[in-house]
Amino acid sequence: MATVIVPAHNEAGVIENCLNSIIKQKGVDHLIVACNGCTDNTAEIVKQKFPSAICLDIQKPSKVNALNEAETVAKEIGINYPVFYIDADTQLSENCISQIIQELDSSNVLLAAPTPMIDTSKSSWLVKKYYQIWVNLPYIKEGVIATCSYIITKQGRQRFEKFPEIINDDGYVRCHFKNNEISNIAGTEIYIQAPRDIFSLIKIKTRARLGNMELSRTKQCPVKEAKNYGNVMLSRLLSRDFIPATFYIVIALVIRVRSALQLKQLQNYKWEKDLSSR
Repeated sequence: MATVIVPAHNEAGVIENCLNSIIKQKGVDHLIVACNGCTDNTAEIVKQKFPSAICLDIQKPSKVNALNEAETVAKEIGINYPVFYIDADTQLSENCISQIIQELDSSNVLLAAPTPMIDTSKSSWLVKKYYQIWVNLPYIKEGVIATCSYIITKQGRQRFEKFPEIINDDGYVRCHFKNNEISNIAGTEIYIQAPRDIFSLIKIKTRARLGNMELSRTKQCPVKEAKNYGNVMLSRLLSRDFIPATFYIVIALVIRVRSALQLKQLQNYKWEKDLSSR
């Protein structure tokens, strides 16, 4: 049996789809929805339509604080591992939870995630070209968790204490594990709606990169990740993927510049969220 934690900030438009993909799955002991800083009716939807879920209505708009609050409640009611930390704007495939529990029980994996399935059907041409390259990067294909949702075993959760006040919680978690302790679980999927426009894509990718830069600057990563894509990108540029690879590189440079500028004003950072896909 598992505990599922879903942090949610103004997710009224997507929370039902997320929870419907979780609530009837085998293996769920506790489902905790940590609404945080909501100015919409996310909490009301959860309470009315999912009475078996534990709904927290936290005033502070902070994902990491919401995770900490949810874990505190989970410990009070008797937390069961593994713990699934699932973003509210995603959906899990059928039998995903039981399959992951079974895999974690029979392997040395401490940190897991379903295989990401990026839906670009409603996205612009540029966004589609970006993801055409992104989904084939070694970092994604080798199963080093790229979904913003993750699952931690009891042994794995001992690697760190509370979630610190950081931007990139999944990056923080990931860098506490070696590559052979991490895996996307075959046969399980998490469905993610891609941003509809390039500006929204740049926002969320800037946030992710800024979060990694913050972790590096504050030295909160015990295990360094190597992401050397030079040879991969060169091979793409010399193939029929020349056009999407070129766009990917240009967009990545824009993201790099934006995140570097934001790092200089980190104390004034305001969370950038993709609203186009909601």
